Amino acid sequence: MVFYKSISLLSRLRSRAIQQPGLSTSVRWLQIQTSSDVDLHSQLKELIPEQQDRLKKLKSEHGKVHLGNITVDMVLGGMRGMTGLLWETSLLDPEEGIRFRGLSIPECQKLLPAVKPGGEPLPEGLLWLLLTGKVPTKEQVNSLSKDLRSRATVPDHVYKTIDALPVTSHPMTQFTTGVMALQVQSEFQKAYEKGIHKSKYWEPAYEDSLSLIAQVPIVASYVYRRMYKNGEIIPMDDSLDYGGNFAHMLGFEDPSMLELMRLYVTIHSDHEGGNVSAHTGHLVASALSDPYLSFAAALNGLAGPLHGLANQEVLLWIKLVVDECGENVSKENLKDYVWKTLNSGKVVPGFGHGVLRKTDPRYTCQREFALKHLPDDPLFKLVSHLYEVVPPILLELGKVKNPWPNVDAHSGVLLNHYGLTEARYYTVLFGVSRAIGICAQLIWDRALGLPLERPKSVTMEWIESYCKKAASA
Repeated sequence: MVFYKSISLLSRLRSRAIQQPGLSTSVRWLQIQTSSDVDLHSQLKELIPEQQDRLKKLKSEHGKVHLGNITVDMVLGGMRGMTGLLWETSLLDPEEGIRFRGLSIPECQKLLPAVKPGGEPLPEGLLWLLLTGKVPTKEQVNSLSKDLRSRATVPDHVYKTIDALPVTSHPMTQFTTGVMALQVQSEFQKAYEKGIHKSKYWEPAYEDSLSLIAQVPIVASYVYRRMYKNGEIIPMDDSLDYGGNFAHMLGFEDPSMLELMRLYVTIHSDHEGGNVSAHTGHLVASALSDPYLSFAAALNGLAGPLHGLANQEVLLWIKLVVDECGENVSKENLKDYVWKTLNSGKVVPGFGHGVLRKTDPRYTCQREFALKHLPDDPLFKLVSHLYEVVPPILLELGKVKNPWPNVDAHSGVLLNHYGLTEARYYTVLFGVSRAIGICAQLIWDRALGLPLERPKSVTMEWIESYCKKAASA
């Protein structure tokens, strides 16, 4: 097992914990992961009181501590860089990238259980990590996989609701519609209507969230087969894990494609709480909307071209490069095409990030996957050339804080290699992945009793007046 083969990594993590405070909590969890209990619900029930007490202590001892100054630029710039949201499951560092409960992507790849030694991490293992802060054993992951499969039943009315839409509707429209149709089975809504005590909110939220996570691959694969494969549906395989089953239901059996889907779902699952989809899910859930309603809202944010739709735009742009310049385009011709794109008032999709200031680690791990499994793929070679060509051009412009590639710059090329060539569908894959991170945090939102989110808004007149007073003071 990957977990038990990572003793040397654990030693390195322990030695780094003193120097990196952000890792200390994760290392503590890794050191005490000795429970043989394979029931995720039971483990959460033990953890929640401890974290509730921790939150109360934070409020009582540090509630008046200032976390920073708010500038007019932040207010006018989409709240960029404004600290104002609690998100336990992951943290994004501008230089280091994402950490899931303190663990980097390479560390997750080494520590989380896999189907085979050296394989990609199982998404179920990441879900366990996000919910508990603990790296699970293979037995615990197998138990969670079994639980998710037992929940993976989609009512007929969901399919009928999707079928009411034109088959040409965007895949995200059909997917979100399917998630909304699942909402009628919400345990949280039923429990709230019966008058459940707020201290118990997390339990029906847990039931809804795990059921939702289990069901979205089925809904997503139905949309894919309906749109692109004449409606020929492939049933779930009870012998497969979450990521492997998703690839199977889409119609892919290549073991490397199953591995890619495990990696894809894992690295796209969570990216702290400030991005549009994560924040939307948290915001809507703060009104005590159930997980289905909250996640459907998050999907609508993910469908925007400045967020999840970007992975679609990257592959379409790369194919435009090939159409005009050929697969074996020289770096000079590639530079010319990049400048042509920029001079036409467009962006080069897949480069830049709102927070990161270095190459996205999610890009790096996908590149490593490509080097291992498809080193001679022409589009992969083109992506590698773009990595050399685009950043210097963006730096030359002088307006870009981060010229480096992000996660979207690579995923489409990998999917395309294995035959999933329908770029319009790619954001649905992102949506399936994001269910894990959003739902994990949503359970903790209810467990910690986080309140209705209600920031203060102001007008331009108010800002002008405030700044004049501040200048004259």
